[in-house]
Amino acid sequence: MSFDKLQEKILAVQNPTVAGLDPKPEYVPEHIRAAVYAQYGETLQGAAEAIYQFNRGLIDALCGIVPAVKPQSAYYERLGWRGMEVMERTIRYAREKGMYVIADIKRGDIGSTAAAYADGWLGETKVGGASYPVFDADCVTLNGYMGSDSVNPFLDVCRERDKSCFVLVKTSNPGSGELQNIPAGEGSTVYGVMARLLEQWGAGTEGACGYTRVGAVTGATHPKELQEIRAMMPHTFLLVPGYGAQGGTAEDVRHAFHAGGRGAIVTSSRAIICAWQKTGKNGADYQEAARNAAIAMRDDICRYITIE
Repeated sequence: MSFDKLQEKILAVQNPTVAGLDPKPEYVPEHIRAAVYAQYGETLQGAAEAIYQFNRGLIDALCGIVPAVKPQSAYYERLGWRGMEVMERTIRYAREKGMYVIADIKRGDIGSTAAAYADGWLGETKVGGASYPVFDADCVTLNGYMGSDSVNPFLDVCRERDKSCFVLVKTSNPGSGELQNIPAGEGSTVYGVMARLLEQWGAGTEGACGYTRVGAVTGATHPKELQEIRAMMPHTFLLVPGYGAQGGTAEDVRHAFHAGGRGAIVTSSRAIICAWQKTGKNGADYQEAARNAAIAMRDDICRYITIE
């Protein structure tokens, strides 16, 4: 089962974190941009190719340190079809290097539209008598606030293709409480209702590690709620954003884990991929800087949990 694969990779590298690959052209070191722009110009194609070269270097530096990467589709969509091609190539390269890939797409539509998204991101697209994988990520993020109609098509593909998904429950952004913290009867909240729904939607898909194919996104910036959600969702793998720049600490994220450092993965993006901007070497050391930042994050979190 897909989250079994993720847990195995976490155990193998003793690191419960995922690096977000969310690059803008200005995040790419100057020497990479200069070489690519000399060939393609300062164009959308040039920007996309520079980002791909940057991503490859980051993946080369991080594989063996972090078990997974999480490209956020918005950063690729802003470059049009060229950017989406780069996202596809990035996913393929990361998987070739043995990394687990979470496509951060936060889709949330219903019916045939959700099925089409599921085919493109996790499954296959049929062309005549043949079928082809497209993005072929291991996992995607989803917005389930339209109900089970928006998640079930993904779950169908997850079962067929041994994939998984993370669904928004309690997000890390400051405004999340405007909707997610609204009382929803019998002492619950909207996010509490969503948490219980996810346990129901995933029931029967548990893998060897005890987690279903339906994971939950729960922010580190709300440690009290995170602790509550962990107790409510014993069979659910958690994706935890908000560590670092958003204010979540290693002490906060420890509440996401079960014994043995299991059942959760913490995400960080710019702190890793832009670490080179703080070293004073103009990006010549971007791989080393990213690697060191990822190791520092790992060591910080592992002060509070033991992975076994």
